[in-house]
Amino acid sequence: MTTALHQRVTEIQQALRDAEIDGWLFYDFRGSDPLAYRILQLDPALHVTRRWYYWIPAQGTPIKLLHRIEPRVLDLLPGQTDYYVSWEQQRQILGRLLTTGLRVAMQYSPLNAVPYVSRVDAGTIELIRSYGVEVVSSADLIQTFEARWTDQQLASHQFAAAALRRIVDETFSHVHDAIAQGRALTEYGVQQFILSRMHDAGMITSSAPIAAVNAHSADPHYSPTEAGSIAVTRDSLLLIDLWAKRAETGSVYADITWTGYVGQTVPVKQRTIFDLVRQGRDAALDFATTAIASGQRPFGWEVDQACRQVIQQGGYGDQFVHRTGHSIGEEVHGNGANIDSLETQDTRRLMPRTCFSIEPGIYLPGEFGIRSELDVYLTDREALVFGLPLQSEIVPIF
Repeated sequence: MTTALHQRVTEIQQALRDAEIDGWLFYDFRGSDPLAYRILQLDPALHVTRRWYYWIPAQGTPIKLLHRIEPRVLDLLPGQTDYYVSWEQQRQILGRLLTTGLRVAMQYSPLNAVPYVSRVDAGTIELIRSYGVEVVSSADLIQTFEARWTDQQLASHQFAAAALRRIVDETFSHVHDAIAQGRALTEYGVQQFILSRMHDAGMITSSAPIAAVNAHSADPHYSPTEAGSIAVTRDSLLLIDLWAKRAETGSVYADITWTGYVGQTVPVKQRTIFDLVRQGRDAALDFATTAIASGQRPFGWEVDQACRQVIQQGGYGDQFVHRTGHSIGEEVHGNGANIDSLETQDTRRLMPRTCFSIEPGIYLPGEFGIRSELDVYLTDREALVFGLPLQSEIVPIF
């Protein structure tokens, strides 16, 4: 047992007491709950073929429940160990641990409202409830121990945000030069240029960036392929969405979206749509900034509403078809609160030392789409955005 793991368990127990929850029950079967491995700081590559449980009570000694075939998989964690072989033994031991009336946190989200949290299968939830306990969501506990950044992670985000912001300018310059020199350039070519610049900056990404021209930009998750990619030409709208992090273990992502126009004068309709998207983006940022400065902890859904109302009032609510933003961490879509009142009503509060995107979009099928994205990092009293300046208008590439 390491000092760090003992400290982690002590911190979890304090958080349970603060939340008035009697204990946190971790459960995994063959890697079904990657959050458990991250929160408990276990090696995700552990070879585990049987169910294990780890019970952390708000007060007292943690208990490990393991199959006798795999008795050592939780050796690094503090606590006592019970073993089972048969399913009857497993249930008997759980019954001794989980007495009637307890409030037990698990990786569960009521009605699967937050799928990032819903890692425990319905049958296991039924089993735990059968002991007369109340199963509550571990969503905010997960934020506390998974979504909050260290100082080193914040520094890695600042590096990534600055690098991506630089790559945006380099990409638009690359497009300008190719068109000016008469060289053929496709969406796929733009994407590959962005990937090469990420590599040169010492960064990695979970998937290739978006480079979308004209009608393709109306598809929020469009990804160009070499065979089906279309040409970038004069008088084209170009949307690029890029996310990456430093290659070092523990680094976190930055994620931004910009739009440019391959010409000198951006068409009126595209400018008008961008202005509305920018207004929604800035309304969400202003709402979060004001709330945090006053000591409030807004819900994720509230920030989404601040943005969405602007776009609805502008007459394009039906064309804003995704949440306003997502949590950001070691994965580009992290495990903290999302900025969402559309796909779910995210009732997790925004916590200090967490980060999320604000990225409203308006998508006009067959014409074009506009999205503008920035990342917000929260301190106790500030909402900070790195990778400045923010986009204030569609960039004329000529």
